[in-house]
Amino acid sequence: MFVFTVYAADAVDSALHGTVTKVDAASKTVVVKTKDGTEHTVHYVDETIVKGAEATGEGAKDSYKGVKEGSEIVVHYSKKGAVDTADEIDKLSKDTVKTMDGTVVKVMKDGKTVTVKAADGTEKTFEAAGKGAATSAKAIGKRTAEGTKATVVYTEKAGKKTAHFFE
Repeated sequence: MFVFTVYAADAVDSALHGTVTKVDAASKTVVVKTKDGTEHTVHYVDETIVKGAEATGEGAKDSYKGVKEGSEIVVHYSKKGAVDTADEIDKLSKDTVKTMDGTVVKVMKDGKTVTVKAADGTEKTFEAAGKGAATSAKAIGKRTAEGTKATVVYTEKAGKKTAHFFE
């Protein structure tokens, strides 16, 4: 599984994909369970950007800007010491999120596009959704050679494929 890591000053930028098992407004945390069963606790702050979620009341204890238990999300976060703080949360609709397993064919230097070849031989090019996905794409390009296996978590709208996470 590819989870990107980039070192800059004292912060480490990372991402994870999974399902929300708990939102705690008192501690400002979201617990995310990844497909391998591991639970990760990520703190959120007022500056945390949430994409793809409906607005909710400020006082909702079981939700953060529309992210609630059962939501499928990708969290882009920074680690400072022992605290993981969400920079951006992408809420994915279970009806629209897609995954594709394949082989990495090409990663652009800027990390904004990645081409993946499926088992049936078709190639799909994905645009990275935001800084976090672009950073993970660049990390894949730097750390791996062509031919590396990957899973892309993406959405598609009007023929445009947007990658939210690379595993």
